[in-house]
Formats: sequence, C-alpha cells, structure tokens
Amino acid sequence: MEETEKEKTQEVTEQKEVKAENTIQGQSGESIIKYKYEILSEDYINFDLSFKLIVIGDGGVGKSSLANNGIKKIFDETYKATVGFEFFTFNVKINDKVVKLQIWDTCGQEEYRSLITNYYRNASLAIMVYAINSKATFDDIDMWLRELRRQSNPDAKIFLIGNKADLEKEREVKKEQGEEFCKINKINFFIESSAKTGLNTQNIFLKAAEILYDDYNNYQNKMINESENPEDKEEEKKGDEPEKLENPNNNSTTDKNKKQCC
Repeated sequence: MEETEKEKTQEVTEQKEVKAENTIQGQSGESIIKYKYEILSEDYINFDLSFKLIVIGDGGVGKSSLANNGIKKIFDETYKATVGFEFFTFNVKINDKVVKLQIWDTCGQEEYRSLITNYYRNASLAIMVYAINSKATFDDIDMWLRELRRQSNPDAKIFLIGNKADLEKEREVKKEQGEEFCKINKINFFIESSAKTGLNTQNIFLKAAEILYDDYNNYQNKMINESENPEDKEEEKKGDEPEKLENPNNNSTTDKNKKQCC
C-alpha cells in the first residue's frame, strides 16, 4: 500500500514537472501559453500550418537581436543595422500540429521605409518593437501602426514589444504606457523583453504560434458548423434582409375588387 502511494506521489510530481517545462510564464508569473508544445529545429521540413510574420519598428530598438535570441538563443553585442530584411524560421509543434512561422525582420531606417511596406502584404501577424529606454521609438509606434493597418491584411494580429528591459535604470517608457497604448488601439498582445538577457524573447514567438493556431482552429470549426447546419446560414441571411414596407399609395387587392357604382 505504501509503495502504491509513493508511486502516485511520484507520478503527480512528474506530471507537474512536464507541465512546468511546457508552460511559458509571463513577467508577473501568469501562464501565457496554454498548450503543450515542442520547439523544433529551424530546418525542420514538415509542417501543418505556415504563417508569415513581420517585425517592424525604428532602427536600433533590437529587432534582429530579439529574433536571434528568441529563435537561435544568440546575442551579439555589436550593432549591425539591417539592410532590407533578415529571414528567420521558427518551428513549433502545438498539440498534434507543426506550426511554421516565417519571420521577416525588416530594417527601421527611414530611407528604406518605402521598401518595408512590400513585406506587410499577406502577413498573418506583425510584431512592433520599441526600446523602453527611448521615448522617441515608442512615440513612433503610432506611425508604424498607421502604416501597418493601411498596407496589411485587416485581419492580421498585432503584437507590441517593449525591448531592452535590461536597461531599467535608463527607462523612459513605463510599462503602463505600453499597456495603455494596446488597450486604446486594440493590440492583441503586449510584453516587455530583453534580447540581451533572453527575457521573454522565445515567449513572443510561442505566443504568436499559439494565437495563429487558435485562429486557424476557430476558422475550421466555423466552416464545419456552417456545412453541418446550412439552414442556420440561410436564417442569418434572411435576418440581414431589410423589412419590406407597404406603399400606402398602392391599393390593396381588396380595394381593387370593390364594386364601383355605375
């Protein structure tokens, strides 16, 4: 009996350890990834779902470093401005589906801005990045968002990332400002990160994969429901039709059939 109890205790402990390994924690300790997942290699060939992501923001905010750390666990102290774009791949298995994120890291210099808009098209998700130690880069997020919504798919999801969280002593943008901006502008997700320390860098791409995975499943379920219940769709169409009003100038059938004198 004692051995059975020990085995149960050990099994529970192992389950907790597995859950901990496969759950990402946010800055305040809350779980931000709700599924079991497995991160696969960049060169993993097979996939079930593929999505295009773009990373945008001013030059020098750490976009490339963020992607390098989140995907490859690499951080380079030397700053090298991106010319055009860099391309990354992030593969993750969520439940039984392999999700491939094709990530386009764009340059932030103003002289290349007209070229960047070409990468907005067909993007499923956009990651806007500013540096918490530079209010100017945060102020420019409004411009990036306007440009994004003008050029991209209207259904594209949007993340806002406050990078360089390791520079707390030099902070010019409060976390609450980022949260408020997201609330006002209906941004899908916000978090602060540090490409230098690795804080939340991988979480960003895991969260992106999760949201797009959910979006796909919701769409599939909607299609299945409509195919199984076509009458519901017809009822919706009927409900959308405007009510027909009778013309008071038209005589009714009864009036027409009335006998006239002489």
